[in-house]
Amino acid sequence: MSAQIEEAAATGPASRTGKGAAPPPRRGPGRLVRGAPYLLILPAAAVTVLLLGWTLLKNGLLSFQNLGPRQLIQHLTEWTGTDNYAEQLGSSEFWGVTGRSVVFTLANVVLIMALGCFIGLLLARLGTALRLLLSVGLVLAWAMPVVAATTVFQWLFDQRFGVVNHVLDKLGWHSMAGYSWTSGQFSTFFVITVLIVWQSVPFVAVNLYAATTTIPKELYEAAALDGANARKQFTSVTFPFLKPFFLATTFLEVIWIFKSFTQVFAINEGGPDRLTETLPVYAFQEGFGSQHFGMGAAISILTIVILLALTAYYLRLVLKQEEDEL
Repeated sequence: MSAQIEEAAATGPASRTGKGAAPPPRRGPGRLVRGAPYLLILPAAAVTVLLLGWTLLKNGLLSFQNLGPRQLIQHLTEWTGTDNYAEQLGSSEFWGVTGRSVVFTLANVVLIMALGCFIGLLLARLGTALRLLLSVGLVLAWAMPVVAATTVFQWLFDQRFGVVNHVLDKLGWHSMAGYSWTSGQFSTFFVITVLIVWQSVPFVAVNLYAATTTIPKELYEAAALDGANARKQFTSVTFPFLKPFFLATTFLEVIWIFKSFTQVFAINEGGPDRLTETLPVYAFQEGFGSQHFGMGAAISILTIVILLALTAYYLRLVLKQEEDEL
């Protein structure tokens, strides 16, 4: 019996700490450690909710009111329910501006993605010096403030002293010597589109070039051994590898172009005859121009709803494509 006790003592806690014994189980991370990521993003989330959420809430309440100069002076609150929404949803002018905004967005996004992808692929093939020079030019164009860039384009397309008219006149198009680019709907949209595309292409190009650096070179070498030319390499290697980038960038461009206000308003304030108004400009003109602030708030809320609908439809297509690939 004593021998058994001695044997148990020998194999007790002291022996269990030897090399052959399993280490004691570690305690899991505490709640503070698991919640650290949420604590880190809490300040940014709080500021976002404060600046955007509260503003959106106030704008939503304003959309259910009849607020004009009289109500502002007398400090009156006149609730009208959904009258502002009903008036706009039953207005042909609202739907005309909505259709114009959608077409304007699609045209700009297609041009931006096409030119941005072309320049991004060009950056990947250029030498170091030329790539650096082109990258600096892209970053400078991207970093220019919107108002400053719009002012430059107003000068470039000026009727009397514009560089564009002068160059076209020297090239033989003498009828363009005193042409007014903001006198027609199509020509005004042309100037706005050139401005927006010029400002947005650098983002797509630089990001696409950065994404191409993550593609393994072995894939291109294998494609070249199979006899694939440059076009075939793009369709079989580059595009499939960068498909998530294309989807995410297109999604961002749709949002940015659809809600663009400064360029459209600064070029010609939605003219001529309000024919180049997009939904953000239309909301501003109805709210501040007509001093019917409740109506302007309702249009802005409808703009957000339409943008969310377009975004949901786009995300649905993306998810469906991903499910088909799986």
